[in-house]
Amino acid sequence: MLVKTFGSAVYGIEAITITIEVNITGGNPNYFIVGLPDSAVRESMSRVEAALQTNDLRMPRQRILVNMAPADIKKEGSAYDLTIATAILAASGQIEADELDKYLIMGELSLDGSLQPIKGALSIAIQARKEGFKGFILPIQNAREAAIVNDLAVYGVENITQVAEFFNGDKKLQPTIVNTREEFYDSLSNYDSDFSDVRGQENIKRALEIAAAGGHNVILIGPPGAGKTMLAKRLPSILPPLSLHESLETTKIHSVAGKLAAADALVTTRPFRSPHHTVSDVALVGGGSNPQPGEISLAHNGVLFLDELPEFKRTALEVMRQPLEERRVTISRAKFTVDYPSSFMLIASMNPCPCGYYNHPEKECICPPGTVQKYLSKISGPLLDRIDLHVEVTPVNFNELASDRLSEKSDQIRERVIKAREVQTERFSSKPELHANAQMSPQMVREVCKINTAGQTLLKKAMEKLGLSARAYDRILKVSRTIADLAGSEEILLEHLAEAIHFRSLDREGWAG
Repeated sequence: MLVKTFGSAVYGIEAITITIEVNITGGNPNYFIVGLPDSAVRESMSRVEAALQTNDLRMPRQRILVNMAPADIKKEGSAYDLTIATAILAASGQIEADELDKYLIMGELSLDGSLQPIKGALSIAIQARKEGFKGFILPIQNAREAAIVNDLAVYGVENITQVAEFFNGDKKLQPTIVNTREEFYDSLSNYDSDFSDVRGQENIKRALEIAAAGGHNVILIGPPGAGKTMLAKRLPSILPPLSLHESLETTKIHSVAGKLAAADALVTTRPFRSPHHTVSDVALVGGGSNPQPGEISLAHNGVLFLDELPEFKRTALEVMRQPLEERRVTISRAKFTVDYPSSFMLIASMNPCPCGYYNHPEKECICPPGTVQKYLSKISGPLLDRIDLHVEVTPVNFNELASDRLSEKSDQIRERVIKAREVQTERFSSKPELHANAQMSPQMVREVCKINTAGQTLLKKAMEKLGLSARAYDRILKVSRTIADLAGSEEILLEHLAEAIHFRSLDREGWAG
């Protein structure tokens, strides 16, 4: 008997429906799976057999042929176990097959018949609704994640027995219901860290406020213990809250990567990713034989923090250059290409030298001559060009640490950032792909960031003295436009331009001796 069930494959962050055809015929008991399955899929027959036997269901002792269509797309992973098992039960007459074509079924089977969570449940649910399926049956751990898709009945099941009883009409499954908007707004902007925890460092907070307002990349340079990591971790708390569209897009990426907890339905706060400096190129930008999103995509709509930037492998840093400009990363293989969005704010931190105390007001640097320049040269010029704000972080003195004066809360800073972003939203209303000043093209910079004659003179002197590139010139104009937006000014004034030039520390002659 021939029976069809439906599963799904995820490529990039989009899903493709896969038809599982099972034909049981007479002859010697053999199992065959065709349609470009990988090792995990071929091993599924062993898991299916054990799961059926453990739950008092019968594995047919006949010739079983499983075809996974379309046959030219490679099928990977163990999430097809439940799809195949359901088709075998229907083909052998153990469950009714009348309703099978109305449901999309996915799940990895354990040997006792229980189900393990799958990756990409949200992308699969979106595709299932698009193709008109009545419902989606999947492991209960992924039910809340998939249930944020409206107009699709999502049934979370714990084991294969529940699936068999459901199709036989012996047991009704209750669909998982999630109020997407309520879920979104209830946990919006719930951050554990706040800028009020940071004593002193007002100039650094100002730099991060500018960065948040315009979506600019930042590098913090300072000695150990000056508060670079503490400040970086609080940056998401002053960014504008995620929109519902951004939340769904971010959730989809984390779903594909298997990073969502069972209790989570949506990612409602800006992601903050902080990979260790030993991270590989593939782990950072994504890829692999079975492509997965990297850290830069997991930081989409949020912040990527690279602590101790010079300690990262140069190759890993260089592969970030293109995603920083294009805000997406393309993974190409011989037979297919996938795109992952990667629109993130980069915030990096570093010591000024190996010992960490170059330019320290109190401690002496013990590095030999030339070491500082060699240390800084680990970061390429093209990468530094793509970082808008270079900020020197100085140690906090005792009086500031012991002071009882309350620092400004993140909520207060965020209000100013949101106002500046609203100005930018109106400015870029004709270009929906643009959200912040940092995303402007060179052509738009010339149109939007116009400066007067005095500003031109100041910028010319800065260009000549600092030896700035054309890209750095554009960055200064973008930052000055953001500073003007924060000040509520329609024009870029001289003080806005001067402050933007001030945030190019690493371009100054003699900074590294």
